[in-house]
Formats: sequence, structure tokens, C-alpha cells
Amino acid sequence: MHLQLDGRGPLHAQLTRALKTAVFAGRVHQGARLPATRQLARELGISRNTVLAAYEQLRAEGFVDGRVGSGSYVTPPLQALRSVRAVDAPLAPQSEFARRGRLYHDHLRIPGRRIEGVRYSFQYGVPITNPALTSAWARELAHAAAYTAPNYPMTQGLPALREAVCDYLARRRGVQAQPEDVVIVDGTQQAVSLAARVLLDAGDTAVLEEPHYSSIREALQIHGARLHTVGVDQEGLLCESLPEQGAKLVCVTPSHQFPSGVVMSLARRLELLDYAHRHGSWILEDDYDGEFRYDAQPLAALRSLDEYGRVIYVGTFSKVMFPSLRLGYVVVPAGLRGDFVNAKWQDDFGSPGIEQAALARFMVEGGFERHLRRTWKTLKERRSALLDGLNRCSAGRLEISDSHAGMHLVVWLKDRSRAEGEAFIARARSLGLGLYPIAPYYLDPPDRAGLLLGYCALSVAEIVDAVERFAACLDEF
Repeated sequence: MHLQLDGRGPLHAQLTRALKTAVFAGRVHQGARLPATRQLARELGISRNTVLAAYEQLRAEGFVDGRVGSGSYVTPPLQALRSVRAVDAPLAPQSEFARRGRLYHDHLRIPGRRIEGVRYSFQYGVPITNPALTSAWARELAHAAAYTAPNYPMTQGLPALREAVCDYLARRRGVQAQPEDVVIVDGTQQAVSLAARVLLDAGDTAVLEEPHYSSIREALQIHGARLHTVGVDQEGLLCESLPEQGAKLVCVTPSHQFPSGVVMSLARRLELLDYAHRHGSWILEDDYDGEFRYDAQPLAALRSLDEYGRVIYVGTFSKVMFPSLRLGYVVVPAGLRGDFVNAKWQDDFGSPGIEQAALARFMVEGGFERHLRRTWKTLKERRSALLDGLNRCSAGRLEISDSHAGMHLVVWLKDRSRAEGEAFIARARSLGLGLYPIAPYYLDPPDRAGLLLGYCALSVAEIVDAVERFAACLDEF
């Protein structure tokens, strides 16, 4: 019997799937006798126990009938056979949520998805390769695995981690919060999803900066929010353009506007807080990389100025550590605590306990602060290398938005259209250079050639080589 194992999971599970596929494809007919376990084990080069486990699973599911002294015979459920051809047929969306999901999000076309086959990639969101962090994190995970209770963690998050977050925010971001104000979440994306469910009904107005982080936009659209975009200038959000009738939710990145990089001025911050107070609006402050500022001390968060209790503060460890950690936090006003914890419980009962315990210990014992200092130094060096290279090759052809913070730069090709920008990106790819357009981060993108250059994952030497290729492409263009 010819069977193809797919290499996913345990061998007995692979064999079970392969046998089902053979039945559904008609290669093994109803009533046919399966090979003896010893024979099939020899043919496939696996143990007989593996074959026995697969046959037993098939018997439990009703696909095989075992007859003592005779063997195992195929008896697939007729309903399964009749429906197998229809399983992969396209279906209409089964709910409004599913319809909006198909309309607003294509998981195969995520903005900034890595361009394959290039030597140097300025992809945003890729973490620094840091052997010291990898080793330290492995030790923390091992310790946490040995000492963390195996039962479900608290939905709101482990108290130790919430306390560590509060201490960190007070020292680094000027945010005064108590552990009961904090909800541990699976990154910024879940924080936005919880906020949408707690604060918005379908059709409610949500404000986004223009440009903005596209994943937040899609989360709000899929939830059914009516979006209103407001532009930014060198002082941040243009508060005079906020909806006069009020908005239920205003999403901002005041400490380092994404992706333009501008910092919201104190006057604009106070104006936004006053707007939220007068209209009963909620402000979602996404402080995604406020720790990394290179010309001065990091600015205090917007929430530190909030006297009205209207700011929901979101932080993440994806940028400061690595995205696969999938841990972040939300600091919520007292009146919303229960609603956010309920929404979190409905999502997943709680974030993984071992990772939370490991992170709490990493923060309390100083490993996190040491990591931040090393990362800040490394990012500053890489940013300087990129800026120096771009300034040398610009010759008046580039407009560089230097934000003095974060892990990326925005660069505009002067007097070039968006279509010309796409052609520039395609040419750069042929030279082994991965560049990414800024257009996906607009709801209504301008007809300009803009690039979002993430420099986090490239060493200084790699940045120097990459900029040489960029310059060559610019000369050709």
C-alpha cells in the first residue's frame, strides 16, 4: 500500500491521516482488508506499535472494523465519504463578522510581509538577533516551568507580572498605576480587539491617525466600527479635525507616531484629553516603542496627564523583546476593569502562565533593564549608520523623516508618484534589497513614493552594504 506521511506531528497521527486520505481518495475501498500491522510497519520503516496505534485510532473513529483472527477492514462512515468532496467548496460568509473579515483582511497580503530572496531586508517588526537575550530567556523559562502551578493562570494576569509592569511604567513612562489596573494580554492586537468589544458597537465612530498601524485599522473594521481618519503634522494629531459630534474611541501613538515618527506636543495632548472629556470619548494610547528615544529621555506617556480617566494605555513586549513572546498589557480606567477582564476571559481564559512567570522574574531581577540598555545602544548605532548612508546618497532626491526614536525611518522619494515608488521597490528587489512601501499604512494613501525602513534586524555592516545597493538603485532611477 502506497502511503505518503506528511511529516506533521507524531508518526501514528501521520499514518492515521494517510490512511484516511487513501480511503477518501478511493485507493482503499469499503470492505477492503488493511495490511497486517507487521507487514505495513516493514513497508514504511516504522515500528509495529506505531501502526497499531493508528489502526486503533481508526477503529475508534469508525473507519476500521477489527475482526479477531481475520484482520482490520475498512468501514468508513458513508456520510463522511459523501461529504468529503464538498468540504473544500467555497462558502458564503456565515456571519457579518466573517464577511467583514474577508473584506478588510487578507492574511496572505499583510503589509510589510518579508520579501523573499533578498540579501538585505528593511522589514519593519523583525526583532534584533540577541544571543544574550536568548540565553537569559531560556534560563527564565526553565526556572518558571519548574515553579509555576500547572492550573489555569489568573485571567487578568499573574500578580507578579502586573506588579513588575506597574513598577516599570512608573520609572520609565511616568504612568502611575496599581496592579489591579493592569490586564495582561497577548500583544497589542488582542488589546485592540478587547477594547473594540468593550467600548464599541457596530457602527460607532473610531478615530485613527492618518497614517496609522494597519493592523489596528483592520481590527476596528472587522469589529464593525465606522472609521474617521485625522491627519498628523509635526506636532502630532490635528485635534481641530476630530469629529465635532464626538467619537467613541480615538486611537493614537503620541510618543512616537506610527509610522511618521512625530511626537505629539504637550498642547495637542491636553487638547485631545479635553476633547475626550467633553465628548465622553475613550483614548487608546498605543505606546509600542516609547522606550527607544535617542536625542533625549523618553517622553512621559499621554496617560500620565490624564485627569479624567479617559485613557486606555497599551504596551507590548513584542518590540522590546521579540514578537513570538506574545505578551503585552493594558492599563485600564477603574470603571472598565471588569469589562476588560470579562472580554479577556471570553478570548482565552488568560495568557500563558509560564511565560508570564518567566517575564516577571526577568523584570524583577534586572535582566529586562539590562536588555533594554543593550538594545538601545545597538539600535542607536544602526539608526546612525542608516541615516549617514541615506544622507550621503540623497543629493536632494530623498526626504528623510528623522524621528529620533523607535526602530524605523520613513523616507520619501522626492517628486515621485506611488507607482514610481513601486517600480523602485521592484528594481531594488532585483539587486537583493527588500524595501517596503508606506502606502498600506494609510486608509487613503497619497500619490507619493514613500518607504518604511525597519533597521532593527540588520547589523551596522549589513546596513552599510544595503545602503550602497539603495544608492545604486537611486542612481538608476
